[in-house]
Amino acid sequence: MEAFIPCQEGSAEIVFFDLETTVPNRTGQRFWVLEFGAIVICPRKLVELESFSTLIRPKDLSAVALRSGRCDGITREAVANAPEFEDVADKIFSLLNGRIWAGHNIRRFDCVRIKEAFADIDRPAPVSVGIIDSLGVLTEKFGRRAGNMKMASLATYFGLGQQKHRSLDDVRMNLEVLKHCATVLFLESSLPSILNGSWHSTSTITTRSRSSTGKLTCKEETSRKSPPTSIGHQRTVPYTRGSLGKMTERVKNLLCKAQGSQPLNNLLKHSHSVLR
Repeated sequence: MEAFIPCQEGSAEIVFFDLETTVPNRTGQRFWVLEFGAIVICPRKLVELESFSTLIRPKDLSAVALRSGRCDGITREAVANAPEFEDVADKIFSLLNGRIWAGHNIRRFDCVRIKEAFADIDRPAPVSVGIIDSLGVLTEKFGRRAGNMKMASLATYFGLGQQKHRSLDDVRMNLEVLKHCATVLFLESSLPSILNGSWHSTSTITTRSRSSTGKLTCKEETSRKSPPTSIGHQRTVPYTRGSLGKMTERVKNLLCKAQGSQPLNNLLKHSHSVLR
């Protein structure tokens, strides 16, 4: 946990948070929270003020897999000696209560799991003063340029690396994805007649995989935090890997011509305002 640095007085702080849970595989099973991670940021500067993460031992330890399908996944051994939710409830409550909540698909998943976890220990759940669900915000404002809009797809689209599916890593990735999307939207709004056309005129690539029948099909993973998609629906992304760097340089050159000698960083530092 990092030291707390207060935000500017009068600013509502935003807490990005993420839960890792068990995934029910049969009727009657429930979700158990295995990890909680959060960062508190100042919305005026996007500075990280505080961070916290903890593994959590569920009451039913048998619900946790002995092995994880992910290299950094959470196993039964990893949470066997972790604190139970009741032991960390005070800290989680203090981080969430009275702040703006932010995260990817949190309305449908994380918010529900938080309420369930506090109900399990007969305590009132924390209350937000607002919710920013990046899945909804980006789908509406950024469109489906990154395909299925999963965090992993968005991170790949912007070259941010692989999603680790660990709470603290994922919330930091979530914030970086939002910064990148906001920057693109800011640039497009600066020169819409030029940049909007540029995005749509570039070539597209489609990711496919080969099925057991030998036919090429579009492959999309399903997970407990994924937005719903149609089976076999083909997704496209508007850049090849080699063209993204060229497009970035084109954008910089266009902005330099439009804004004179004003540094590009000064133009971008307010880009988060487009998500308000």
